[in-house]
Amino acid sequence: MASVRLQGITKQYENNLVIKGIDLDIADGEFVVLVGPSGCGKSTLLRIVAGLEDVSSGTVEIGGRDCTGVEPARRGIAMVFQSYALYPHMTVAENMGFALKLAKVPRDEIAERVARAAEILQIGHLLERRPKALSGGQRQRVAIGRAIVRKPEVFLFDEPLSNLDAALRGQTRVELARLHRELGATMIYVTHDQVEAMTLGQKIVVFNGGRIEQAGTPLELYERPANQFVAGFLGSPRMNFLPGALAGEEGATAHVRLAGGAVVHVAADAAHAAPGSAVTLGVRPEHLRVEREGSAGIPATVTLVEYLGDSTIVYAQVEGVPEMVSLKCRPDAPCPKNGERVTLAFDPAHGHLFDADGAALPRAPLPR
Repeated sequence: MASVRLQGITKQYENNLVIKGIDLDIADGEFVVLVGPSGCGKSTLLRIVAGLEDVSSGTVEIGGRDCTGVEPARRGIAMVFQSYALYPHMTVAENMGFALKLAKVPRDEIAERVARAAEILQIGHLLERRPKALSGGQRQRVAIGRAIVRKPEVFLFDEPLSNLDAALRGQTRVELARLHRELGATMIYVTHDQVEAMTLGQKIVVFNGGRIEQAGTPLELYERPANQFVAGFLGSPRMNFLPGALAGEEGATAHVRLAGGAVVHVAADAAHAAPGSAVTLGVRPEHLRVEREGSAGIPATVTLVEYLGDSTIVYAQVEGVPEMVSLKCRPDAPCPKNGERVTLAFDPAHGHLFDADGAALPRAPLPR
């Protein structure tokens, strides 16, 4: 396996700069997920690593070797695409071993590698079938097996689960995580699905507009987002954002007056922010709780209640907040009803503050 280093990567199509100076280090054996909205440049960056796209500037190193101008077949990578791209006239075994056959690998070695990959992916009973006799999940495993037999230094996945239904996506996520543990391989995985990012990635790299907004572990990005974009992108339902102004600070606690007039306290360092400056309060739905009307907190009116079985999502309107605020209730906890007036409260340690440019104000470090 191998590490991957990207330095100063840019990509420009005529007058459109789609990758705007990317520096990224991926350790040997690490599972890294590139996540972001459609059109943010994550798939283009993956294709640059694969050698399917040239860089406008910068260098690509794989295993300490400069591969910037090296053709894809000599980079030691294998790529799994969203489309399975299996040959319909070939069996599963023939599809998996075809690239080795073209490379003139001995027949016995091809059979051995195919059998080993099929064992890892639990598709040994499918080797004599053709693609039309397979389900979508089975076809995707064959496509992954085709990559495994090549024994690449780096696996690249470009939204490989997009064509699967919800149940198969969940099942295949588990299989991919198991595959990474078994192979100990370096894997770079592109998706726009935050659930895939949070459950698969040892490191998550959040993209936006051709730039990296933040890179870190799933816990770091979820608990300590660097800015409002990252905070809103990760989490479902998304983090609630309430506009306000800084009303004062005491040590590591900031006092914020919200647009509706309520004053809340947040565990954030606002010592370098001017009193009265515009800030945005961020609170995740699971950190909000409902208090009786008239309690200290944020007055709100419940507008919708969604019962999901394992939890209940409550949507409420808060004065001065254009979007509805959402909160999660446990299934065994009492929830308010539509139209009910309530007060929303949260622990100051679970609040986030963002300045007028969207950057997060400093907070206490995560416990180790």
